[in-house]
Amino acid sequence: MPSEATANVSPHVRKKRERRRGEILHAALATVRERGYHATTLDDIADRLGIRKTALYHYFPDKDAILYACHRESLSELDRLIHDSAACCASNRERLAYLIREHVRVMTEKLEGSPLAFEVSALSPERRAEVIAGRDRYEHVLRDVVAAGVESGEFRAVEPKIAVFAILGAINWIARWYDPEGGARGTDLGEQFAEFLLQGLVA
Repeated sequence: MPSEATANVSPHVRKKRERRRGEILHAALATVRERGYHATTLDDIADRLGIRKTALYHYFPDKDAILYACHRESLSELDRLIHDSAACCASNRERLAYLIREHVRVMTEKLEGSPLAFEVSALSPERRAEVIAGRDRYEHVLRDVVAAGVESGEFRAVEPKIAVFAILGAINWIARWYDPEGGARGTDLGEQFAEFLLQGLVA
């Protein structure tokens, strides 16, 4: 749903604003990957885009808002994965493999391997609570899939909570080493992660 500020603008202008907003988020992700969140300034992001810092204020009031927007987009992707995996996968094993593959894609393509995923503490209390709630919701879906797989005999008798901690730990650590300019691609990494992580669960 468009915001109040964009509700009355033309589709062309709205599309242009969305494109520029995406460019700002891309620049922020790349800059944070290089400099770290706390060392990154709005000037750094603006310089990367070749614009004045004041131009950023038309889209984001501060760095916190940029961080929040990145988290909101990634959480929206995870919510979509939950929905899509329930609709397309016939077994718990297939569903977990799908979620792992696509989560890796979110980390490498949507977040571009940026450590922004770790910067929840930098958010305001209200925004932090929203992001944590979204992450908890996703984590509990993963636990339910593992538990259902154990019950059906697809997975060994593992503790779902510990298994999911291991899965999420491996995926989240991508932000510590992934290089978008390197040879590894999100789709290939997702396939490999699904294969490796499922090997420890299959009965």
